[in-house]
Amino acid sequence: MEILDLRHFSSADLRPLLEDEIEVWARLLSWDYRASSDMILRYADTKVLPGYAAVERGSVCGYSFFVYEGSKGVVGDLFVTNGGRLAQPREVENRLLMHVIETLQQSPGIQRVEAQLLLHETGEVSEPFTRQGFQQHQRLFMVLPLAAGPPVPTFSSPDIEIRRWHEHDYQPAAGLITLAYRGHIDSQINDQYRSLSGSLRFLNNIVRFPGCGTFDAESSFVAIHKRAHTMVGVILCSRVRHDVGHVTQVCVLPDFRSRRLGESLLAASMGNLRQRKFALLSLTVTKGNTRAVELYKRLGFETKRVFDAFVWKG
Repeated sequence: MEILDLRHFSSADLRPLLEDEIEVWARLLSWDYRASSDMILRYADTKVLPGYAAVERGSVCGYSFFVYEGSKGVVGDLFVTNGGRLAQPREVENRLLMHVIETLQQSPGIQRVEAQLLLHETGEVSEPFTRQGFQQHQRLFMVLPLAAGPPVPTFSSPDIEIRRWHEHDYQPAAGLITLAYRGHIDSQINDQYRSLSGSLRFLNNIVRFPGCGTFDAESSFVAIHKRAHTMVGVILCSRVRHDVGHVTQVCVLPDFRSRRLGESLLAASMGNLRQRKFALLSLTVTKGNTRAVELYKRLGFETKRVFDAFVWKG
């Protein structure tokens, strides 16, 4: 078994591995990973994707890549095929992760490293992270079957309007996210929430790139305070399969959290997706965010898997 620089390989080398990964995302998460896979293959051919590949008998059997975002590194993915060629796939995953983690921690200027590996159940790949001083946070992947779900709650307020997302909502939504996550547990996991510029980058990644599916403006909504003409809540959804939606962001300003606005925004998205014959809605939430977890349970979401988020501060 060799661990080699990912930039030594072309899309032709990686394609069989990514075909296996597409099947795993579909089976475990009802997620069409083909758009993300195509993006990875394009980067592979341009030799700009940093990471490592595991090679057994001349074939790539696993990989992990990462990206640099200023003074932060983000582990983008980890996948090792389990097609019978490997006796100990977990050992291969750990070796790949150690190479990635050590590279990021030793990169000049890197002060923080983040990772969320949705395909891996909690604890499965934690050893390389905890050994290198990472904090570990459990997160839940929750799903709601839309066809058989509970009735969608209705919302009526004389001073709040819920309307569809518009392109000009970028700047106010970034400000809302920054205020909503101040001191929140999720701002410990994703530092983009801590600043306006970071929240704008987060929104750009959600809306412009296929890493979290294809942004679906039709099922994304904002809550507007009519008198103040300010945004007080937002929900963003993407399509991760032709009939599966995924909530990429939902948040409400602290002063409005006792008015069931989060529930109303979720209801708006759920109602829209049901009208369009979507089969499933999914989301992720930090386990320690008990208020949000209880809301999702009340609306009929069930936990399908528990995975880990890891954070290192240099």
